[in-house]
Amino acid sequence: MVVAEQGSSSYSLPPYPREDTPLLTNSPPLSSQFKTCANIFISIVGAGVLGLPYSFKRTGWATGLIMLFVVAYITYHCMLLLVNTRRKLESAMGFSKIKSFGDLGFTICGRLGRFSVDAMIVLSQAGFCVSYLIFISSTLAFLAAGDSTGETIPVFLGLTPKVLFLWGCFPFQLGLNSIKTLTHLAPLSIFADAVDISAKSVVMVEDVFVFINNRPSLEAFKGFSVFFYGIGVAVYAFEGIGMVLPLESETKNKEKFGRVLGLGMGMISLLFGAFGLLGYFAFGEETKDIITTNLGQGLVSVVVQLGLCVNLFITFPLMMNPVYEVFERRFCDSRYCLWLRWLLVLAVSLVALLVPNFADFLSLVGSSVCVVLGFVLPALFHCMVFKEELGWRCLVSDGAIMAFGIVVAVYGTYSSVSDILSPKA
Repeated sequence: MVVAEQGSSSYSLPPYPREDTPLLTNSPPLSSQFKTCANIFISIVGAGVLGLPYSFKRTGWATGLIMLFVVAYITYHCMLLLVNTRRKLESAMGFSKIKSFGDLGFTICGRLGRFSVDAMIVLSQAGFCVSYLIFISSTLAFLAAGDSTGETIPVFLGLTPKVLFLWGCFPFQLGLNSIKTLTHLAPLSIFADAVDISAKSVVMVEDVFVFINNRPSLEAFKGFSVFFYGIGVAVYAFEGIGMVLPLESETKNKEKFGRVLGLGMGMISLLFGAFGLLGYFAFGEETKDIITTNLGQGLVSVVVQLGLCVNLFITFPLMMNPVYEVFERRFCDSRYCLWLRWLLVLAVSLVALLVPNFADFLSLVGSSVCVVLGFVLPALFHCMVFKEELGWRCLVSDGAIMAFGIVVAVYGTYSSVSDILSPKA
């Protein structure tokens, strides 16, 4: 592979929609360091954090923490690789504005690069939305049945409460996902973020009181057999790799973007670690795949769980938007297509019906898709652009990340699929 064709002075992406049309076409207003840090937080923190206590149970709390911080550092490093690669192409090599991960892939590898990034983004974003539906339907079924075993007992026409709630949400999701512009969802998004932060804070406080009263037995290490499972969940939790280039573009002081990104990633890592630790410390070996189902049926617990459901329900169309952009660009000349959006919502809903366990699915998406998107492709693109300048150092550092990502992708995917298909006790 070589860098795509380069003109005498600059490289221009065509103005009309086709394979090489960038997803982001308008120059956004520049953001202060505080706003950039806030945007980093919003872009990364999602449903993956809710599976961390169960992951800590599977791996042991010390192993889980180590995996989480290692993955956080590698993710941060790969984000900087993308930023530095774009800066190199734009400043030293004379390419025009590269606004997204897909644009970068096209600039370096042509159509194959664009297609690879698009495919990974579609799979990862759709995977996030599948996990949202699993969480929403499982939580509502738990609240209705009173315990997690009631989720699988048929109650109407042979359908379980989980299935009924998923299809009950379906027409409302069709309505939300029919909205053409994300601007109209902005007030709902702000409300959803406030609810999410409040709900997770209440969960952590509740975990502290439960731990003080119960003091369950805990394990720090549980062996190498669960290594790939834990890595997959940790990678899934840091789900914002696709947004790092747009975020850097919107930053006023780009020289300090790396420092702001590092600060944001550090704060998020500490938050994730605390959430996973407190959840596992509170319930020990009784920790469930969705931590909120451990909280019981009290009023506070019900409000918290409903709040998280509302947040993910509203976030669903936001997370699906990159998927719509890719499909509409490829099949509808970048024009809004209602039936295509509805078909994609239906496809995501059907996948959610087939996945029995929330945390196992997080590990599968993290291992199979997020690792490639977050580790392999950034290191590959960086190596291709900087190989002549850095020489063997580039091959060693980037090659090590690519090798690690490929190993995790292969063995982690196999491990996660095995966990999903194996009968649960």
